[in-house]
Amino acid sequence: MEMKKRISLELRNRSPAEVAELVVDSCRSSDGEVEGLTDEYTTLEILSMVNVGLTSLAKLPSLPKLRKLEVSDNIICGGLDLLAEKCPNLTHLNLSGNKIKELSSIKALQQLKSLQSLDLYSCELSVLQDYRENVFQLLPQLTYLDGYDQEDNEVPESEADDDEDNEAGPHGDEDDDEEEEEEEEGSEGDDDEEEVGLSYLMKEGIQDEEDDGDYVEEEEEEEEEEEEEDGDEDGAGVRGEKRKRDVEDEGDDGDEDDE
Repeated sequence: MEMKKRISLELRNRSPAEVAELVVDSCRSSDGEVEGLTDEYTTLEILSMVNVGLTSLAKLPSLPKLRKLEVSDNIICGGLDLLAEKCPNLTHLNLSGNKIKELSSIKALQQLKSLQSLDLYSCELSVLQDYRENVFQLLPQLTYLDGYDQEDNEVPESEADDDEDNEAGPHGDEDDDEEEEEEEEGSEGDDDEEEVGLSYLMKEGIQDEEDDGDYVEEEEEEEEEEEEEDGDEDGAGVRGEKRKRDVEDEGDDGDEDDE
């Protein structure tokens, strides 16, 4: 895809002045120059043009707020003289994998007073003797070269994380929105679970009361049956006593008749 078309697509219905980060990696520059970018990108802070066939940065527009420029894996061999004028606030520059052969090719970067990190690995320059010492001497404002400082200490994770967060730009905001939505959904789910739990407990309580009622009814029925059995036994006893008395009375009557 051509660079102009890719940049147009990356706008996503935004105006150039609203774009803080622009990534157009692996598209193609028709003439080896930057195409489709204008000085309307006044708020652009991060620009990535990796592997697009660039031979020069001479046509890079004025980008006063640009902090990070990624142009690795191109065929740039020079033309860095205008960077300080067009991107005065640049702090990170990745030129790795380009055709930079001599130390003099990067001398123009001395004018980038805010430059903190420079990547030149996989350039022919990086295999020269005393390469690191010479670059740090030429560019004293640098803190990191190819990811390491002068004492060979790697970039701290905290700084790398901060840099990634800055790169996130509007995408980071989208992630935050998604996280907030997930949290809201989670809280709604918790509320539903609480409601279900309460209804379940209430149902359990009602069921327990019903069970208790059934138990009371069963006890009352058992008591009634026992009373009936006792009543039957008492009735039988009374009837037995009555029969006994009747028999005795008959015996007395018989004796009287014999007399």
